Amino acid sequence: MKYFEDAKLIWKEFVPKNGQANTVQGELLRAVEKLRDESQRNGNGNWDDGFEILIRYLNDHLIDTKIYSKEILDKTKKTLLRLKKYKDPYLEDDLFDELGDRVVEYFKFHGSVENKINPKLQR
Repeated sequence: MKYFEDAKLIWKEFVPKNGQANTVQGELLRAVEKLRDESQRNGNGNWDDGFEILIRYLNDHLIDTKIYSKEILDKTKKTLLRLKKYKDPYLEDDLFDELGDRVVEYFKFHGSVENKINPKLQR
């Protein structure tokens, strides 16, 4: 992970112990780590609509042509498509770490942005 210390700071300052984050950067990083945990610890055995919502949230924010190059956007899209294959859990850290780097870049570009809590998301 290229921006480990920055991601650690986002986690510490913007990701709550429980529930959704009040900021986009916090919710993005929370989504990455929820997906990592479900895949690596549970083999996606608990996969449900909540994880689909998290993938969509990442897609909605990290596919941003103002921030990322075409190459990065293409790679991020492929990563999200790969993680959606819940019947074949992704067990390595590299894709999750890359998404974490995208979250840090999002935060560096946009700054702190308020997150609208999704009442349908129970993860």
